[in-house]
Amino acid sequence: MTEKTGISYIKGDATAPQGEGVKVIVHICNDMGGWGTGFVLALSRRRPEPEAAYRRWHRERARNDFGLGAAQFVPLGDRLWVANVVGQRGIRTGSKGAPVRYEAIDAGLERVAVKARELGASVHMPRIGCGLAGGTWSRVEPLILERLTRCGIPVTVYDR
Repeated sequence: MTEKTGISYIKGDATAPQGEGVKVIVHICNDMGGWGTGFVLALSRRRPEPEAAYRRWHRERARNDFGLGAAQFVPLGDRLWVANVVGQRGIRTGSKGAPVRYEAIDAGLERVAVKARELGASVHMPRIGCGLAGGTWSRVEPLILERLTRCGIPVTVYDR
Protein backbone atom coordinates (compact mmCIF):
# COMPACT_ATOMS: atom_id res chain seq x y z
CA MET A 1 0.00 0.00 0.00
CA THR A 2 1.28 3.45 -0.84
CA GLU A 3 -0.20 6.63 0.48
CA LYS A 4 0.15 9.86 -1.41
CA THR A 5 -1.57 13.11 -0.56
CA GLY A 6 -4.17 11.46 1.67
CA ILE A 7 -5.24 8.76 -0.76
CA SER A 8 -4.22 5.14 -0.12
CA TYR A 9 -3.19 3.34 -3.32
CA ILE A 10 -3.26 -0.44 -3.18
CA LYS A 11 -3.18 -3.35 -5.59
CA GLY A 12 -6.50 -5.11 -5.52
CA ASP A 13 -10.09 -5.24 -6.66
CA ALA A 14 -12.28 -2.19 -6.00
CA THR A 15 -15.38 -4.39 -6.16
CA ALA A 16 -14.16 -6.08 -2.95
CA PRO A 17 -13.08 -3.14 -0.76
CA GLN A 18 -10.70 -3.84 2.09
CA GLY A 19 -10.78 -2.66 5.67
CA GLU A 20 -13.31 -2.26 8.44
CA GLY A 21 -16.46 -0.19 8.69
CA VAL A 22 -18.98 1.13 6.21
CA LYS A 23 -17.68 1.47 2.66
CA VAL A 24 -18.85 3.24 -0.49
CA ILE A 25 -17.58 1.98 -3.86
CA VAL A 26 -17.50 4.89 -6.32
CA HIS A 27 -17.41 4.51 -10.09
CA ILE A 28 -18.27 6.59 -13.13
CA CYS A 29 -21.26 6.00 -15.41
CA ASN A 30 -22.26 7.57 -18.71
CA ASP A 31 -25.32 9.75 -19.32
CA MET A 32 -26.80 7.44 -21.97
CA GLY A 33 -27.97 4.56 -19.80
CA GLY A 34 -25.28 2.24 -21.15
CA TRP A 35 -23.79 -0.33 -18.79
CA GLY A 36 -21.68 -3.03 -20.33
CA THR A 37 -17.95 -2.37 -20.52
CA GLY A 38 -15.17 -1.52 -18.14
CA PHE A 39 -15.42 -1.54 -14.34
CA VAL A 40 -19.20 -1.99 -14.37
CA LEU A 41 -18.79 -5.52 -15.73
CA ALA A 42 -16.71 -6.50 -12.69
CA LEU A 43 -19.27 -4.81 -10.45
CA SER A 44 -22.17 -6.66 -12.09
CA ARG A 45 -20.36 -10.00 -11.73
CA ARG A 46 -20.36 -9.45 -7.95
CA ARG A 47 -23.85 -7.97 -7.47
CA PRO A 48 -26.78 -7.19 -9.81
CA GLU A 49 -28.26 -4.31 -7.76
CA PRO A 50 -26.06 -1.41 -8.97
CA GLU A 51 -26.79 -2.14 -12.64
CA ALA A 52 -30.52 -2.64 -12.07
CA ALA A 53 -30.73 0.61 -10.07
CA TYR A 54 -28.75 2.56 -12.71
CA ARG A 55 -30.89 1.30 -15.59
CA ARG A 56 -34.09 2.15 -13.67
CA TRP A 57 -32.68 5.59 -12.76
CA HIS A 58 -31.91 6.27 -16.43
CA ARG A 59 -35.27 4.89 -17.67
CA GLU A 60 -37.16 7.12 -15.22
CA ARG A 61 -34.91 10.18 -15.78
CA ALA A 62 -37.84 12.44 -16.68
CA ARG A 63 -38.92 12.12 -13.03
CA ASN A 64 -35.59 12.17 -11.18
CA ASP A 65 -32.16 13.83 -10.99
CA PHE A 66 -30.36 11.60 -13.53
CA GLY A 67 -27.78 13.60 -15.47
CA LEU A 68 -24.17 14.74 -15.46
CA GLY A 69 -22.94 15.27 -11.91
CA ALA A 70 -25.68 13.22 -10.26
CA ALA A 71 -24.93 10.34 -7.90
CA GLN A 72 -27.13 7.38 -7.08
CA PHE A 73 -26.44 5.40 -3.90
CA VAL A 74 -27.27 1.71 -3.97
CA PRO A 75 -27.16 -0.24 -0.68
CA LEU A 76 -25.63 -3.72 -0.78
CA GLY A 77 -26.31 -4.52 2.85
CA ASP A 78 -25.70 -2.60 6.06
CA ARG A 79 -22.03 -1.79 5.48
CA LEU A 80 -21.54 -1.55 1.71
CA TRP A 81 -22.88 0.92 -0.83
CA VAL A 82 -22.21 1.63 -4.50
CA ALA A 83 -22.24 5.18 -5.82
CA ASN A 84 -23.20 5.35 -9.51
CA VAL A 85 -21.78 8.77 -10.46
CA VAL A 86 -22.72 10.18 -13.88
CA GLY A 87 -19.40 11.63 -14.98
CA GLN A 88 -19.17 11.07 -18.70
CA ARG A 89 -21.10 12.35 -21.70
CA GLY A 90 -21.77 9.49 -24.07
CA ILE A 91 -19.44 6.56 -24.55
CA ARG A 92 -17.08 7.46 -27.40
CA THR A 93 -14.39 10.02 -28.05
CA GLY A 94 -15.59 12.43 -30.70
CA SER A 95 -15.19 15.99 -31.90
CA LYS A 96 -15.67 17.26 -28.34
CA GLY A 97 -12.93 14.97 -26.99
CA ALA A 98 -13.11 12.10 -24.54
CA PRO A 99 -16.41 11.30 -22.80
CA VAL A 100 -15.06 12.24 -19.35
CA ARG A 101 -16.56 15.39 -17.82
CA TYR A 102 -14.39 16.54 -14.94
CA GLU A 103 -16.93 19.07 -13.68
CA ALA A 104 -19.52 16.27 -13.47
CA ILE A 105 -17.10 14.04 -11.57
CA ASP A 106 -16.44 16.94 -9.20
CA ALA A 107 -20.17 17.49 -8.60
CA GLY A 108 -20.71 13.75 -8.12
CA LEU A 109 -17.85 13.54 -5.62
CA GLU A 110 -19.41 16.37 -3.65
CA ARG A 111 -22.57 14.24 -3.35
CA VAL A 112 -20.44 11.23 -2.40
CA ALA A 113 -18.81 13.28 0.38
CA VAL A 114 -22.20 14.16 1.86
CA LYS A 115 -23.30 10.50 1.81
CA ALA A 116 -19.97 9.21 3.17
CA ARG A 117 -20.14 11.66 6.10
CA GLU A 118 -23.76 10.68 6.77
CA LEU A 119 -22.80 6.98 6.82
CA GLY A 120 -19.42 7.41 8.53
CA ALA A 121 -17.99 5.57 5.51
CA SER A 122 -14.68 5.26 3.73
CA VAL A 123 -14.61 5.58 -0.07
CA HIS A 124 -13.16 2.96 -2.43
CA MET A 125 -12.68 3.21 -6.19
CA PRO A 126 -10.68 2.30 -9.24
CA ARG A 127 -9.01 5.25 -10.99
CA ILE A 128 -12.39 6.75 -11.83
CA GLY A 129 -12.82 8.51 -15.15
CA CYS A 130 -9.49 7.25 -16.47
CA GLY A 131 -10.49 4.07 -18.27
CA LEU A 132 -13.03 4.10 -21.06
CA ALA A 133 -14.07 7.66 -20.16
CA GLY A 134 -10.65 8.82 -21.36
CA GLY A 135 -9.69 11.03 -18.44
CA THR A 136 -6.30 11.55 -16.84
CA TRP A 137 -5.51 10.85 -13.20
CA SER A 138 -3.64 14.14 -12.91
CA ARG A 139 -7.02 15.86 -13.41
CA VAL A 140 -9.15 13.46 -11.33
CA GLU A 141 -6.91 13.06 -8.27
CA PRO A 142 -7.16 16.76 -7.25
CA LEU A 143 -10.97 16.48 -7.33
CA ILE A 144 -10.82 13.55 -4.91
CA LEU A 145 -8.41 15.42 -2.67
CA GLU A 146 -10.62 18.51 -2.59
CA ARG A 147 -14.00 16.81 -2.19
CA LEU A 148 -13.12 13.82 -0.02
CA THR A 149 -9.74 13.60 1.69
CA ARG A 150 -9.62 17.28 2.61
CA CYS A 151 -12.88 16.67 4.51
CA GLY A 152 -11.35 13.75 6.41
CA ILE A 153 -13.00 11.01 4.35
CA PRO A 154 -10.61 8.06 3.89
CA VAL A 155 -10.14 7.13 0.23
CA THR A 156 -8.59 3.97 -1.19
CA VAL A 157 -7.78 3.68 -4.90
CA TYR A 158 -7.36 0.16 -6.25
CA ASP A 159 -5.01 -0.70 -9.07
CA ARG A 160 -5.35 -4.17 -10.61
